[in-house]
Amino acid sequence: MFLTCIVKQSFMKGGVRMLNLHRLFLLHELRRLETMSAVASAHSMSPSAVSQQLSQLERETKVSLLRQVGRRVVLTDAGVQLARRAGEVLSLLETAQAELAAASGEAGGLLRVASFQTPMIALAPATVAVLAQRSPDLQLEMAQQEVEPAYEGLLAHRYDVILGEDYPGGQQVVRRGTDREEVLRDPLLLVLPDVGPWSAPGRLAELAEAPWALDPAGSRTGLWARTYLRQAGIEPRVRFTTPDPLLQVHLVRTGHAVAFVPGIIAAEHLGGTRVRRPPGDPHRSLYTAARAGAARHPSLLAFRAALRAAAQELSALEGLPRLPA
Repeated sequence: MFLTCIVKQSFMKGGVRMLNLHRLFLLHELRRLETMSAVASAHSMSPSAVSQQLSQLERETKVSLLRQVGRRVVLTDAGVQLARRAGEVLSLLETAQAELAAASGEAGGLLRVASFQTPMIALAPATVAVLAQRSPDLQLEMAQQEVEPAYEGLLAHRYDVILGEDYPGGQQVVRRGTDREEVLRDPLLLVLPDVGPWSAPGRLAELAEAPWALDPAGSRTGLWARTYLRQAGIEPRVRFTTPDPLLQVHLVRTGHAVAFVPGIIAAEHLGGTRVRRPPGDPHRSLYTAARAGAARHPSLLAFRAALRAAAQELSALEGLPRLPA
């Protein structure tokens, strides 16, 4: 639910006027997403409903905020300025809510989390267990989302905090208006069948003809894996394309492929395979991101602390042999 903001119109006649925060939020979203249809899709509304709300905001302000350019509706200069101020107001309100929650004491209420698959597998159960002990009044709602849609959901206020990942050589994802905190560095491991022709290579180059199970080429993981192998002089023969690391491990375990998997699932899910550290010892970075205004909210602080505690409980990967290039 959006609150309303009372603005003293010192520059206009009529005294005090109410500006509806929901309409301001939609204007802010139009500036961010650029089209009515994108705003409608992001917030489960029809484009006509978004248009009606913004037209009402124009009537309330008595200022032209929108103009038609071909088939598109774009913001006027006044609309851009109000949308920018709306973003500032929303962030300040979220900061005020965080300060009030901190003054009241314990973390509580509902925290909506979006995470991609491997933290859901390896970290979510332990994080929930830690929070049950430390912050029993805090309820988590977790949804599996890849990083890009998770960020969109965060900025659209569908989620309160997300988990993301960065890969070696890739562009670090940092969104304006968000607060980011590192969780851990996660080794990227080479997983081989326990028996068969691909079970005991002496060096990475001996896998040039091996069948691979890799993430889709357009994903962060898939792009990194293909780039890494090509830099090593290997054009991978991708037999299986799947974003599911547990399915990749199963294909390796049954002797049908080799794969890269993240270290956080190694301790419990790599039985029946041979695990090696690839040349160069590559790692990915896992992090959380939240809207900047909520950075000091006690519920967010409690979740991040529990996540760090869960990460520290992961079994250390010691003694794994490194495969030469």
